[in-house]
Amino acid sequence: MESLPDAIVQYILSHLNNARDVAVCSCVSKRWKESLPYLKSLYFPRNSFDGYTGSDSPDIVIWKMLSSITCLEELVVYSPFTSSGLASWLLLVHSSLKHLELRMDNITDYKACVDSPSKLDCVSAAKNLESLKLWGVLMANSPKWDVFKNLKSLEIVGARLEDSALSAALRACPKLTNLVLLGCQGFRSVSVELPYLEQCKLDFYGLGNCSLSLTCPKIELLEVQGCSWLRVRETTCLRKLLIANNSGRVYMVDFGKLSALESLSMRGVQWCWDAISKMLEWSSEVKHLYMKVEFTGDLESLLPFPEVDFVEFFNSHPKLQKFDIHGAMFAALCQKNSLKNVEPGFVIPCLEEVVVQVRSPLNAEQKMSTLESLLKYGKNLKTMVIRILQMKSNHSSSDDFFDEICRLRFMNRKIVRIE
Repeated sequence: MESLPDAIVQYILSHLNNARDVAVCSCVSKRWKESLPYLKSLYFPRNSFDGYTGSDSPDIVIWKMLSSITCLEELVVYSPFTSSGLASWLLLVHSSLKHLELRMDNITDYKACVDSPSKLDCVSAAKNLESLKLWGVLMANSPKWDVFKNLKSLEIVGARLEDSALSAALRACPKLTNLVLLGCQGFRSVSVELPYLEQCKLDFYGLGNCSLSLTCPKIELLEVQGCSWLRVRETTCLRKLLIANNSGRVYMVDFGKLSALESLSMRGVQWCWDAISKMLEWSSEVKHLYMKVEFTGDLESLLPFPEVDFVEFFNSHPKLQKFDIHGAMFAALCQKNSLKNVEPGFVIPCLEEVVVQVRSPLNAEQKMSTLESLLKYGKNLKTMVIRILQMKSNHSSSDDFFDEICRLRFMNRKIVRIE
C-alpha cells in the first residue's frame, strides 16, 4: 500500500463502508486518514457501539465521522439513535445523500412518534434521496415531508401505519417506481396512485381483511398479501402478479384485461369462486400459473372447487408453459366429466413443466387419468413433478394409489419425478 499513489489508496479505501473498519483504517496512518473524506457509503451495524467506552454519545461519534466526509451518497444506520442525532447528521450530508436506510425502532413507542421533530419528520431534510428504506416504523401521524422529487424507491419493513399517514407519505413521493411494504399492520383501506410505479410488493400483516385500490398505469410487477378486496384497473403493462391471503379470505378482485400477464400466482386458504374464475378468465395469456388455494365458499363455509373442464381450461390458456397446481384446483380438474369430451386433435401446445401436489387417495382413478392426460396431450412436456405430502389415510387405497403413481413414473421416467 505504501508504494501506491495517493489516488489509488483513496479509491481502494473509498469502497469501505462498515463504520468500524473505517475507524480502524483511519488510525493506521496519515495517508489512510486523509482518504476518509472520499467515502461514498457508510454503514453502522446493530452492534456498532457494543463495548464502547468513549465520552461522546453514539450520535456525536456518527456526526464526527460524517463531518469528515465530503460527498456521502449512502448512509445505513442500524445502531440506536435519537431524532436530534438524525437531524444533525442529515444537515451535514443532505445535499449529496442519495440512499438512506434506517432502523427506526419506534414501532411500539407512540411518544417518540409524536415528538417534534420525530425521526420520520427528520428524513425530509434529505431532499435529494433516490431510495429510502425504513425498518420498525410507527407511522400513526402523517409525516411532515416535503416532496421528494428524486425518490424512486421506498421500502418500509415491519411497521404500524394508519391509512391516512401512508397516503400522505406516498403523496410526497410522486416519482416512485418501486414500492415495498413488508410485514406492515394497521391498514383498513389502502389507495395507491403513482403514475410511474413499476414494481409493488405489499405484505399486510393481521386479519387479512383490508382493501386495496391501485391506480398505476405503468405497473409491471405486483405482489399482494393480506387483502380481501383488490381493485387494479390499469394493467396493460402488468407482467407478474401474485395474490395471497394466508389469514383471511379473498372476496373480490377487479382487474382490467391482463393482456401482458406472463406469471400469475394465487395462494390462500379460501377464495370466493367468483374471484378465482375471473382471474383465470382475465389471465388467458399467462405462461406460468401457480395455484395453491384450498377452498372456495362465500362466507364461513369452506367448500371444494366446482368442476373445471380439463379441455376448456387448457384451450383458454394456450400459452401456458409452467403449471404449479396444488390443493383444490387439482381436485377440480380431476372430476369425472372433465375428460369425457376431448375433441380429436386436442393438444396442450406450450406446456413444458407441471408440478402437482397430491395429499389424498380420494378419487384416485380420476387423478391418475388427469396425470396421464397431461402426459398424453402435453406434446412438449419436459418435466412433471408429483409431490406426495402427508397422505392422510391408513387404508390400502393409499398404497394402491402410490403404486399407480410409481407405475406412471416408471413408464415415463424421462419426464416424471416423485418428491
